[in-house]
Amino acid sequence: MNTLAYIIYLLITYLITVRVGLVFYRNGRLFILDLLKNDVTLTDAINRILLVGYYLVNLGYAALMISTWDTILSWTALLSSITVMTGKIVLTLAIMHYFNMLVIYLISKRNKSILHP
Repeated sequence: MNTLAYIIYLLITYLITVRVGLVFYRNGRLFILDLLKNDVTLTDAINRILLVGYYLVNLGYAALMISTWDTILSWTALLSSITVMTGKIVLTLAIMHYFNMLVIYLISKRNKSILHP
């Protein structure tokens, strides 16, 4: 049953990670563009690097979560395990997002204070 749980979990994780990553990639470009004073080339390069890093962190986290799974013996345990593991990865994504937004806010605040003393 563990193999079925892994497949379902990885499918859900993949869909969430790719969807959220693309939303961050599209919408985050504007924030980075503003921070870099409309330097399009540098913004696009940084945005792509952030997307790749985001994917790598999430794939690594998903692999680590699979390694911590106990043996699943029933359908109830299967559903419970998938739910808990999916919840953990969604919470991790949320924490990463809010941390990144805080960093962007602090950088933009610093840039504005330097430009307008």
